[in-house]
Amino acid sequence: MGGTMPKKRLNLEITSNLMVAVAAIVVVMMLLIPLPTILLDFLQALNVLFALLILLIVIFTPRAVDFSSFPSVLLIQTVFGLGLNVSSTRLILSLGKKFDGRMVKSFSTFVVGSGGKQGLLIGFVIFIIIIAVQTFVITKGATRVAEVAARFTLDAMPMKQAAVEGEYNQGAITEDEARIKKLDIQREADFYGNMDGSSKFVSGNVKVGIFITVINLVVGLIFGMVLQGLAFNEAISTYASLTIGDGLLSQLPSLLVSVATGLIVTRSASVEGQTMGDEIKEQFTQSAYIYYIAGFTMAVIGILPGFPWYVLLPMGVALVYLGRRFSNINKKTFEAKLAEETAKKQTQGTSATEISPVAPLDPLSLELGYALIPLVDKDKGAELLERVTRIRRESALDMGLVVPRIRIIDNMRLDPNEYSFKIKGIAIGGSSIRMNYYMCMNTGSVIHEMKGEPTTDPAFGLPAIWVSENKREEAERNGYAVVDPPTIIATHLTELIKANAADILGRQEVQRMVDELKKEYPAVCEEIIKSYTMGQVQKVLQGLLREQVSIRNLVVIFETMADFSEFAKSSELLVEKVRQALGRQICLQYVDDSKVLHVFTVQQSFLQQLIDSRIDTVNGPITAIEPSLQHAWITAVSNSIATAQGNGLMPVILCPEEARLLVKVSTQREMPSLVVLSVPEISNDIKLETLGEIKIGS
Repeated sequence: MGGTMPKKRLNLEITSNLMVAVAAIVVVMMLLIPLPTILLDFLQALNVLFALLILLIVIFTPRAVDFSSFPSVLLIQTVFGLGLNVSSTRLILSLGKKFDGRMVKSFSTFVVGSGGKQGLLIGFVIFIIIIAVQTFVITKGATRVAEVAARFTLDAMPMKQAAVEGEYNQGAITEDEARIKKLDIQREADFYGNMDGSSKFVSGNVKVGIFITVINLVVGLIFGMVLQGLAFNEAISTYASLTIGDGLLSQLPSLLVSVATGLIVTRSASVEGQTMGDEIKEQFTQSAYIYYIAGFTMAVIGILPGFPWYVLLPMGVALVYLGRRFSNINKKTFEAKLAEETAKKQTQGTSATEISPVAPLDPLSLELGYALIPLVDKDKGAELLERVTRIRRESALDMGLVVPRIRIIDNMRLDPNEYSFKIKGIAIGGSSIRMNYYMCMNTGSVIHEMKGEPTTDPAFGLPAIWVSENKREEAERNGYAVVDPPTIIATHLTELIKANAADILGRQEVQRMVDELKKEYPAVCEEIIKSYTMGQVQKVLQGLLREQVSIRNLVVIFETMADFSEFAKSSELLVEKVRQALGRQICLQYVDDSKVLHVFTVQQSFLQQLIDSRIDTVNGPITAIEPSLQHAWITAVSNSIATAQGNGLMPVILCPEEARLLVKVSTQREMPSLVVLSVPEISNDIKLETLGEIKIGS
């Protein structure tokens, strides 16, 4: 059963595409190949039906963009109608009185009748009126509305997309919902852009219809009088009658499609799922007083001398009756809504006295002072919202951590120019910035120092100055690194996320990662789930993130954990084994352009002291060396690292596997960014350059 349905769907898609292709070819061939009158009658009837279906679909479609194929359908219908018009013209001119097309003759008889010249004149008048209405009222208006709708839709597109980004960043919608909303915005812009061009098909079709009608009449008279020897009265009676019938038959579908075009481009935003009929019904029944007043007015006109009272008085009574009906309906609707709101308030009042046992905090939140609100204002570009989205995407690529949605809110308790970043309600960083000013930092390439308000870069702690907007170009010419307020906050946010990635990763995030990976790698995920709890997996991943090791390569991480599941349950030992499996990835973070890793080694006797002083606690191992020795150790490490950095190198400490974690733990407080690698983490293609040995007390 499961295999039959896709095949049927595939066959249906192939059939529908084939039908469209065949129809397009037939339309083009009709312009070249004469058609039998029986086939012509069938196709002309089909053309009327096609136009009627288009109009009905437009009326019953809730939103204009739901009929996204309308511009293409409009083109097909226009070409189809023109092809039939050309075919009927060929047959009328070539057959004359012998033409037996029933559709054309029926339209001709219906309009012209047996009124002779008077009937012909009436037929021409009706034809000209239809053409005029279609050209100057419907088509011209629809074309103008389509142009305006296309322009305003395209102009509003960036703001709508920014609004969706804002909802996504604030957690109001999911990533899938945001993607769907953006796709709808793009579809709407494409639709109205296409309608702007497609409306020209309708106006062109009307003009060509007039031209073909004139050709039919003039050339028909020439053919009848010159080639067939008919008298003028007989020739004009024959060809004028057929011309009127053919013209009306071709313009009727065109008129229906013109009305459909006008309706679809004038549709405004409506309630979800409402069709045009629902909208009109709702809006025409809002107030009963309208019908009372209209009914009374018609009745008064009806009793005036000379007016047809037998038409106007019943109309007035009918309007008053409708007003009464609508009044009762609106009253019942109002009472139902009032009862619903009362019940809702009672429910809220009952539940308001109860406090929820859980008051969850936002996983991540960025709080802004009121002076910084313009940075997230949708009417002013919402630069910060776009940068926050980019930060989340880059964090996923760089660290393998999908950062939860960052809720951006205003906080009146902050200073106007202050912002604060919180993880689960706890502030982990923030600063104060000046709007309409730029932060300028001296990165060593400044040729002329400028005066400005001293400050400090919140992300890296570098000294900087604030300069006004009119001095920005001068600062750039002088060699300063110039940063605007949104970039300042975004950069600080990025660094805070990197430094606190381990705290951001919770069990729920780990569960989502396992579930997603399980779709493509079920075997390794099943083994991990059997061997470890989510808490154990979380601790391993947190241990990696704490030392800036990307967890994006989850397959290798899980496979390594699975390999050691029988030998190691300690998260610290598992972290070390995973680090060794990711050794090349880790080393490439710190090598220079020649793939050379610059390392310091540590005095062996001191390493043994660290190992001997190890104490295992609930939160992991710690070292218990004497305070004086600890101070000497930190001093020696700081001096060595500073010397290497002064020479433009990025040094790391290399030590045996059993001592690596202890070296890191012993320097964590004073030097949290110190890189410590173990010997098994060094891959074969990495070259080592020893900068020296760190000795204690020398």
